[in-house]
Amino acid sequence: MVRLTARRGTATLALAGLYFLLPLAASVVFTLDVPGQGFTTDAYRRLLGAEGFLPSLLLSLALAAATVALVLLLVLPAALAVRLGAPRLRPVLEIVCSLPLVVPPIALVAGISTVLRWGPEHLADTPLFQTFTALQNPSFPFVLVIAYAVMALPFVHRALDAGLRAVDVRTLVEAARSCGAGWPRAVASAVLPNLRGALLNASFLTLALVLGEFTVARVLGFQPFAVWIVAAGGSQAQLTVAVSVLSLLITWALLLALAFLGGRRPATPTTDRKASAR
Repeated sequence: MVRLTARRGTATLALAGLYFLLPLAASVVFTLDVPGQGFTTDAYRRLLGAEGFLPSLLLSLALAAATVALVLLLVLPAALAVRLGAPRLRPVLEIVCSLPLVVPPIALVAGISTVLRWGPEHLADTPLFQTFTALQNPSFPFVLVIAYAVMALPFVHRALDAGLRAVDVRTLVEAARSCGAGWPRAVASAVLPNLRGALLNASFLTLALVLGEFTVARVLGFQPFAVWIVAAGGSQAQLTVAVSVLSLLITWALLLALAFLGGRRPATPTTDRKASAR
């Protein structure tokens, strides 16, 4: 019975792998196989040398890092405060963080663009105009960070809430406090190491959202990587597919790098002694 269950699980994983890998393999072959020329990497060479490739990718990475920092700075303290001091407010926090799910991105960006237009028209000589101008700086549009943080709230809250449920936060904090640690140190040394998986999952989801988001950036007139992909594809079918394949590989590489860095643990003296004994 156990072997049969294992075989069924293996078969299911194999079918799922074929379902996801076959279209990707077909796309790669389409970009490499040129009729009359055979296999060539000309599409990828033209893509990597295209104007705006590196600046748009670096902009998306910077936006992703800022969004991860902002959304964790907003959600993590709120979730900890609710968990430790006001558990009855947990449904309120959950509702507030879930609101972006019922607001379409096009409606969100329409509201943002309306507010940004309203300031320069009526308050051109006030600090509000300068603030709106700084938020729309093309080199780093912080308005996109704000919009992405709002869109990522439901996913980050779910990931952190699941991590907090799996940890006895109150006991950890009380133990750290009884050893003389203050509140910030108690949270940093006792709680955050136990939320490594939840923080990593929240960062995964936010990174994937920022790298793949198109509507908000396009409507606001900025060109991060997702918008550049559409602009670079144009009407050339092979180049369009090459752009899609490359974007998917870059996203996977970033997620794997984040998983590797987040999964590394510092060596302890016990580990060092065992390693030296071997």
